[in-house]
Amino acid sequence: MKYYKSIVDVVGNTPLVRLNNIVEPGMAQVFAKMENLNPTGSVKDRMAVNMVKRAEAEGLLKPGSTLVESTSGNTGLGLAMVAAASGYRCIATIPDKMSQEKIDMLKSYGAEVIVTRTDLDHDHPDSYVEVAKRIARETPGGFYTDQYHNMNNPEAHYLTTGPEIWEDTDGQIDCLVGGIGTGGTISGTGRYLKEKAAESGREIRIVCPDPEGSIYRDAFYRGEWDDPSFYRVEGIGHDFMVGTLDFSVIDDVVQVSDRDSFFMARRLARQEGIFSGGSTGTVFHGALAEARKLGPDAIVVAIVCDSGDRYMSKCFNDEWMRDMGYFSPREDVGTVADLLKFVGKPVVFADPADAIKDIVDKMARLGISQMPMTMGKGDLRMIEELDILRAVAGGEHSLDDCARDIAKPLYGQVKPDTRLSDIQSVFEENNVAIVVSNGEAVGVVNKIDVLEFITYQRQKVA
Repeated sequence: MKYYKSIVDVVGNTPLVRLNNIVEPGMAQVFAKMENLNPTGSVKDRMAVNMVKRAEAEGLLKPGSTLVESTSGNTGLGLAMVAAASGYRCIATIPDKMSQEKIDMLKSYGAEVIVTRTDLDHDHPDSYVEVAKRIARETPGGFYTDQYHNMNNPEAHYLTTGPEIWEDTDGQIDCLVGGIGTGGTISGTGRYLKEKAAESGREIRIVCPDPEGSIYRDAFYRGEWDDPSFYRVEGIGHDFMVGTLDFSVIDDVVQVSDRDSFFMARRLARQEGIFSGGSTGTVFHGALAEARKLGPDAIVVAIVCDSGDRYMSKCFNDEWMRDMGYFSPREDVGTVADLLKFVGKPVVFADPADAIKDIVDKMARLGISQMPMTMGKGDLRMIEELDILRAVAGGEHSLDDCARDIAKPLYGQVKPDTRLSDIQSVFEENNVAIVVSNGEAVGVVNKIDVLEFITYQRQKVA
């Protein structure tokens, strides 16, 4: 039998995946280090495992001990997983700006969660950091893992993440891009890669995109910083300096807005199939900028920090994005009735009794690829080129069969008074929208019709 002794042993050895769709011509190759494939869906699993193993080796943990950590969620999840597998109790303190999904996930692993105020200084007695320290002191067998100063955090990445990237790129990596939360990932990984590159007579750039509002860019370039401001990206950036961050391995810290971070996370999901959170969006916004600078002969590796499943109520929720002001205000460009008047094309119906070959001839003559069909009041259907091809080529039907036999129910229905700003949801699942009034089809519109009408409206205003 081939198996792992514990879920803890599954952590690490994540693959590199090349980006294909959001990388522009002339850019460097960009590879995603898929840390969202760790057991709890985050890069933090690595340091959680290492911190616990080192504490056990030093005799700091005993059966029944309690792991306590102040966390934005992901480190807590890693520790909760290790605790569940190892028989420990876990308590996590978390700021209230973090997603409900993270809180629910922590509880699902059996962790006790204490939510604290985000707007407090880190050294305030009621901040998530100080509350965690106090709980660890007051809890029998309590152990504060202290991800912000525990050097077993960056060690985890020096021992695992760095070697994996070096091996998988055959030592040809030119630039590593990763965020700074505790700094453990970028410090440990960056130090290993720089050492290996130096042995080969090469140099590697280490670049850290950071949220606007975090202290790290000022700390890196000035050695001091102004009061931090609020930002919504989770798990990256900070309002205080940490002990696990090694600036000496970093070449540049660049700032990225919340908006750019969230939209990049959405692009990664929709254009690359990589489901990640806002902090990963921050990283990859910076990674693409580096790829533009370095050119096509270079190799860029960027860290996928965590999975998007813990942000469904935030950056992947259109209403939340709109409420936060990240979507442009909706333009009132009119209604479907206005669009129909602009298009001016009558609806051409397919007769249910027509032979399929007659429908094909009619489509070819009119230059259309689909036709609505009415089977009676309120019973609307659609016949499309692809359905005809599938049915005839597959031998299921002949060209002499009735069109009604291959017509499908018509789902993409809108009303004449539907606002064009609300029609997008129909096009996400349907090629066309059928305009229905009193149970009868009165028009057919497609995406190009809408775009042409919006362009016309804007030109008219200008």
